Amino acid sequence: METPVVRFVKEYNNSRKTRFHMPGHKGHVFFGCEPYDITEIPGADVLHHGNGILAESQKNASALFGSGATHYSTEGSSHCIKAMLAILKMERGKEDGQDKPFLLAARNVHRSMVDACALLDLGIRFVMPERQESLCSAVISREQLEEAVAGCEKKPLGVYVTSPDYLGQMSDLASLSAVCKKHGLPLLVDNAHGAYLHFLKTPLHPLDLGAAMCCDSAHKTLPALTGAAYLHIHREYAGRFEPYAAQALAIFGSTSPSYLLLQSLDLCNRYLSGEYPDRLEGLVVKVEAVKEELVSQGICVKPSEPLKIVLDTAQNGYRGEEIAEEMRSFAIECEYADWQNVVLMAAPENTETDWERLSQWSAETKLVKEKKEAFPHKPFPAVKAEQVMGIREAAFSRHEVLPVYDAVGRVCAAETVSCPPAVPIAVCGELITREMAELFLQYGIEEVSVCIF
Repeated sequence: METPVVRFVKEYNNSRKTRFHMPGHKGHVFFGCEPYDITEIPGADVLHHGNGILAESQKNASALFGSGATHYSTEGSSHCIKAMLAILKMERGKEDGQDKPFLLAARNVHRSMVDACALLDLGIRFVMPERQESLCSAVISREQLEEAVAGCEKKPLGVYVTSPDYLGQMSDLASLSAVCKKHGLPLLVDNAHGAYLHFLKTPLHPLDLGAAMCCDSAHKTLPALTGAAYLHIHREYAGRFEPYAAQALAIFGSTSPSYLLLQSLDLCNRYLSGEYPDRLEGLVVKVEAVKEELVSQGICVKPSEPLKIVLDTAQNGYRGEEIAEEMRSFAIECEYADWQNVVLMAAPENTETDWERLSQWSAETKLVKEKKEAFPHKPFPAVKAEQVMGIREAAFSRHEVLPVYDAVGRVCAAETVSCPPAVPIAVCGELITREMAELFLQYGIEEVSVCIF
């Protein structure tokens, strides 16, 4: 597959032109990448209004993912999430006298979704799962979504879910999509952790399962630089949503996109169109074998998406943070750890040395050699939040920062989060409860911002 962005930048660098344009390094090497770090000079196209090399590259990506349209972002899925919600608001317009549109959403949204609602003055009605084991996961069923839609007195803008989530849990997107189509609602998916899913033997990407739009963080699971992301629009929805995509992305995006990241996305197209599906299939088999081996050694492993290994350390009597520190002594750095889990993310670029280190760790870990009683089962407290102010009103109010227990009974002004996973415990405008305060402390958050009246 052609890589027009990479080709253009290489040709420009080889031309040895005098650079009386940005950036200020002028192509001189300080860090190493400067010769290929350019700006939107003639021929380089314009990211959100492209008709040249960027448009060509994005069409290549669209063909690979089978989308109706694919747009690049150099500001991560956070940028794409804001754009998706803006597209919905623009396309709906103002109707039925509904001054403040709202979305139905699973509770484990990323903070960027709440930020988007604050900026766009949207509301959220959370659909609570029957059972929630962690802040990171909130998988809702077809029946729960049906019930939530039936309970709406006015039509929502759409339905929003995160799948896969930080712990590798995946929603039944095909079922949720069927409910959405039945009621004429677009399904939006935060697929930041699942860009690779389209390239599985049996594709599991949101677009393959009926989502209207989704965001993918290319850098999370594909060989792209950090911040590289996609906004995908399904073929069936392209006529409705594509006319608004460029404006929505431009509203929330920088006018100085990184051409290093754009080249990374461009080069990724060639990789995806070539050996990647075969390498991915081999990796899926490898990861499944590793999970089985860990379980055979007595290490608790949670079911998860194909490329995540999620260790339930609490079942072996240890906090995840302690096991993450133990792994560092074996030269292993995990993706995420909390009081009950350790999350490892794999890619075809992991080497045999990487897998050997994991094997060495599993043979020596205290999870096996010094196994303790499992932590007493403590049901995850249901966050029964009362929204007493609009998200936008609370986010832009005067506020103060208080210790979490002193904040009980006050209105949350900012979705204070630990990152990762950047999932809000309390959303702007919600009344902070004692249960929320306990969760804040459980996830290492000692202070929270509250509104001043």
